[in-house]
Amino acid sequence: MSIDFNSADFDERLHLVDFNKSTPQTLTQETSDALDAAHAFLDDLEAGKMDMDGEPLAIIDQFDTLSHAIHRPFGVLSHLNSVMNSEEIRHAHHEILPKLSEFGVRVGQSKALYDLYKTLQNDLKGSGDFARVRATFLALQSFDLSGVSLPDDKKDQFAKIQSELSLLSAQFSDNVLDATGAFALPLTQEQLDGITPSGLALLKAAGDNYKAKHPDATLPTDYVATLDIPMYLAVMQYATDRKLRETLYHAYNTRASAEWTFEGKKDNKPTKFDNSDIMTRILILRTQKANLLGFEDYTQLSLATKMADSDDEIERFLLDLANKARPFAQKDLAEVQKFAKTLGIEDVQPWDVPFISEKLQNAKYSLDSEAIRPYFPVPVVLDGMFDIIHELFGVRFIAKDAPVWHKDAQFYEVHGKDGLIGGAYIDLYARAGKSGGAWLSDFQGKHERLDGSQTLPMCFVVGNFSPAVDGKPSLLTHDEVLTLFHEFGHALHHLLTRVNIADVSGISGVEWDAVELPSQFMENFAWDKAGIAKISRHVETGEPLPDDKLNAMLAAKNFQSGLQTLRQIEFGLFDLRMHAGNLTDYAAIMTTLNQVRDEVAVIMPPSNNRFPNSFSHIFAGGYASGYYSYKWAELLSADAFGVFEDHAGDTGVINPVIGKAFYDNILAMGGSRTAKENFTAFAGREAKIDALLRHSGFEVA
Repeated sequence: MSIDFNSADFDERLHLVDFNKSTPQTLTQETSDALDAAHAFLDDLEAGKMDMDGEPLAIIDQFDTLSHAIHRPFGVLSHLNSVMNSEEIRHAHHEILPKLSEFGVRVGQSKALYDLYKTLQNDLKGSGDFARVRATFLALQSFDLSGVSLPDDKKDQFAKIQSELSLLSAQFSDNVLDATGAFALPLTQEQLDGITPSGLALLKAAGDNYKAKHPDATLPTDYVATLDIPMYLAVMQYATDRKLRETLYHAYNTRASAEWTFEGKKDNKPTKFDNSDIMTRILILRTQKANLLGFEDYTQLSLATKMADSDDEIERFLLDLANKARPFAQKDLAEVQKFAKTLGIEDVQPWDVPFISEKLQNAKYSLDSEAIRPYFPVPVVLDGMFDIIHELFGVRFIAKDAPVWHKDAQFYEVHGKDGLIGGAYIDLYARAGKSGGAWLSDFQGKHERLDGSQTLPMCFVVGNFSPAVDGKPSLLTHDEVLTLFHEFGHALHHLLTRVNIADVSGISGVEWDAVELPSQFMENFAWDKAGIAKISRHVETGEPLPDDKLNAMLAAKNFQSGLQTLRQIEFGLFDLRMHAGNLTDYAAIMTTLNQVRDEVAVIMPPSNNRFPNSFSHIFAGGYASGYYSYKWAELLSADAFGVFEDHAGDTGVINPVIGKAFYDNILAMGGSRTAKENFTAFAGREAKIDALLRHSGFEVA
């Protein structure tokens, strides 16, 4: 979306991106030029051409500036690769990856840089500058985990592993995106039965897109089913055609695998997107990397930078939670199976569960998910969420006209009581060429150089919600509302930092198994009565959500909580055991998954299920041996919200006094202290599991 851009209209500390000029060519050139400058600096440093007896912090400050100049344009390119994927962008992104990997390895293995940080660490003793002390500790830890002490031949091996891993992860992500886009099923009139008006509008939009790409195609109707999540769920939750649901289920859950099926038949063409060999190679390389650094397996390496001390500790936590959740999950499933008989379904299959559950929820709570969607138009939800954030933390999001990459994106300045504190781009809707899911990209951190020049934090908040159709704004399901609050929790963690060292400001430096604390914490306000009153208003009448629907929503909060909890535990245990098992073939990956399912799951998928082949969190993201973090951090977030509940006053849990304490001790501190120290400073004690069990509905009366 082209908008005239004058940088003078914006605070220079934002270093706002001019997307009008951010082409793949300009971004790769900027990244390459910055890499050359940083390599030249390291050449001089390692050749002894700098005064090593001088102030080490001054040299580190210079190098940090050069590093930031690399990661900024690449951060934009990486973002475009995720939200506006094209052959041109993909090629540019993948071409620069090996150079970035090479640079990252060189930095991590630079003895000259390492010695500078060791000197700085000694200089900081007794200084009281806890943020700089923490940043220096984490930097030295990163050097150790990058092989700085390895002999030269092992360093070369480590570098090759890192380079190959970066490319493999990108290829994995590409295959998931391409496999998702390879499926398009024109629907007959009979197959449309049961699908809601909003679902039909989505499928119609997919049909329009299909016809634009295939102008000579003759379709039975104007509707096409795809595997993009909004379209997929429109069918899985509402279509009465059981065979159609089965077809989509198999297509979705065999993406990027050799088992990819279409109408029950294997089609060899999409197997070119098969991730099986890539996954195996990634695991082998991760094990080799861990072994080089002296660890028995990759899980040990991963946990070196997390809150949890060992995989045994995590297993105990997950299995204990599974034992508490299982009776509730079994009850959930029994309820589904009993209700299914009223729908004429005797043998409940996985592709039936979303459909039956939607009907069951409506019957049990008089709650139709589709009936409440009109009460959550995106503009209302955003305004209400921003109002909650302002009441809690005293910050405002102000929309500004600035260049963006797509007409659906919007830029916001973020202001605190003392003025501008950062900026956020928001891109919420699903579309072709956009990776699935929702995420926060913290591409620019808060930082202050020794000369006093500043950079304010900037981020991208990305979703894949149902787009606007038929002239109406996008209408969200409550699950999508929760996702929006979740990602803004991450955004607040990034934007509200008061730490001026990028390595420990915002999310940076926070242990991975604690980084979900603010995100999951914010979800609670989308369940609170006062919060819902702020974020809901009927798209046509402007009426607030009626009490009967509100009460039904709250009553249904823990609907199938047992099943959902076991599913998350299944993912976490699978990830942990897979990386602790030093696996070397695809069959072993599937065996590990099936063993975990036998242990904790109550709904067993069919044998052709290939969920791991699209498990981007761990094969293309940062969650390897860390997916357990969602449940680990949920304990922290539930307990933190429990503090708000304990101090609820006239305004309920939207309490600015406790909000300030959360801001001051968790959001503002970022990674400058350990997550445990931050939580204890906020709550006045260590975290307990009680609130998590209560919020999940697992307390026994």
